[in-house]
Amino acid sequence: MERRTQNIFPEYGRSSEEILADMQVAKSNDTAWKEGKTWTLQYFIDEEHNELLKAAQNLYFSENYINPFLFKSILKMEKEVVAMTADLLHGDENAVGSMTSGGTESILLAMYTCREWARKHRPSIKAPEIVAPRTIHPAFDKAAHYFGFSLCKAKVYDNMEANVDALERLITQNTILLAASAPSFAHGILDPIPAIGQLAEKHGLLFHVDACVGGFMLPWVERLGKKLPEWDFRVPFVTSMSCDLHKFGFAAKGASIVLYKNTQLFENQIFINTEYSGGIFATSSMLGTRPGGTIAAAWAGLQHLGQAGYLKNAREMLAGFDQLRAGIELTPELQIIGEPCMNMLAFFTKNNQPDIYAVADFMEEKGWVVDRQQLPPSIHLTVFPYNIPVIPNYLADLKAAVAWAKAHPEASGEGNAALYGLMARIPLRGMVRDNVRKVFLEAYANNITGETSGIAAQKPTTQKWMGWLNRLLARWKN
Repeated sequence: MERRTQNIFPEYGRSSEEILADMQVAKSNDTAWKEGKTWTLQYFIDEEHNELLKAAQNLYFSENYINPFLFKSILKMEKEVVAMTADLLHGDENAVGSMTSGGTESILLAMYTCREWARKHRPSIKAPEIVAPRTIHPAFDKAAHYFGFSLCKAKVYDNMEANVDALERLITQNTILLAASAPSFAHGILDPIPAIGQLAEKHGLLFHVDACVGGFMLPWVERLGKKLPEWDFRVPFVTSMSCDLHKFGFAAKGASIVLYKNTQLFENQIFINTEYSGGIFATSSMLGTRPGGTIAAAWAGLQHLGQAGYLKNAREMLAGFDQLRAGIELTPELQIIGEPCMNMLAFFTKNNQPDIYAVADFMEEKGWVVDRQQLPPSIHLTVFPYNIPVIPNYLADLKAAVAWAKAHPEASGEGNAALYGLMARIPLRGMVRDNVRKVFLEAYANNITGETSGIAAQKPTTQKWMGWLNRLLARWKN
């Protein structure tokens, strides 16, 4: 086998100061999200809260929580975090669950648990199916791929809300679970959880509610006076939920919760191997080794903010959201999708005139980080505390972007507008999927440069992919 020609593993150790200096230089090239121009992924309140999370995490930095019985303090914190979350989501004294590394793991565990439950209680089902609206998070697709069941996706209404009749039409004798969102991440739309719960009761199915993004926001939205349909364990037929602490729980990443209505469901999540030569091996999550620090930081964050702190932050974010929404609605070419239930939305241009991706390109030129979406073509926004001061600037640039895109219709065939427009419009999903895979393979392959200054750069691959897509778009138009 050919030896690597570029040696980036230092022969001798380097000083802490030099290493940290290199990291600071590298980090300076990352997105400066604290400036407020990023509208996704960065859940942050203030430096005081962040310093507490770091201190709590560092206190348990070395603890390996693979065996919860060795670290009773971490087990106690995990149980208390689960209990606080269950209480927030109206679970009764029977509700039980565990912390996970993030929303994807929470969803994977819930789907695995559902499959194991069905093997015990519905052994005649050999090809299990799960039914969900097509707006459900891709983690459900991943679960289906990993665990060998089918995910059947139902059409949704134009407002991106789940269509209960369409869901029912997909239910067969192989269906074991229904799933819905509270709310959907892409559009901030709350699915009709009570009606889907009745559907689950009618057909004797389990029902999972994905509240990864809404679980630590919707309770405060309701307490601030907004009337919402019941969306959590208040709906009697909800059997499991996922809820991210590292989103609006403002915990350190990655931290999430998977909750079950009772222990009869939760026991199916526990994996046990009694034949391992190293002894009995048992885990309550997907992971073996689990970082105790993440659990400690989540517990500390909840203690620090308390209900009053969460309520205060929610009030401020909702006020900013109302300002943002009002500004978008004043632009006649723009339309918000559906009725958002919290501080996140998606909007598009009516009849895609002007092209929404051309609008997005203009906004990027102005320095904004833009979340382009498809099905339908749209832009996603979530309001965080650090966005609030720059909302007037965003709205001014958005108005200018719409005017520019109207004056330059040719822009829809250029730049990122063409890339994302292609993805949204052509049916060649397999070809796109193959090339996305190539992008990831190249990004993780051994294409490190010969630099030896601690953190090496990677060769750019996105431009090659964009070129391929643009050429395909040209052929498609012809």
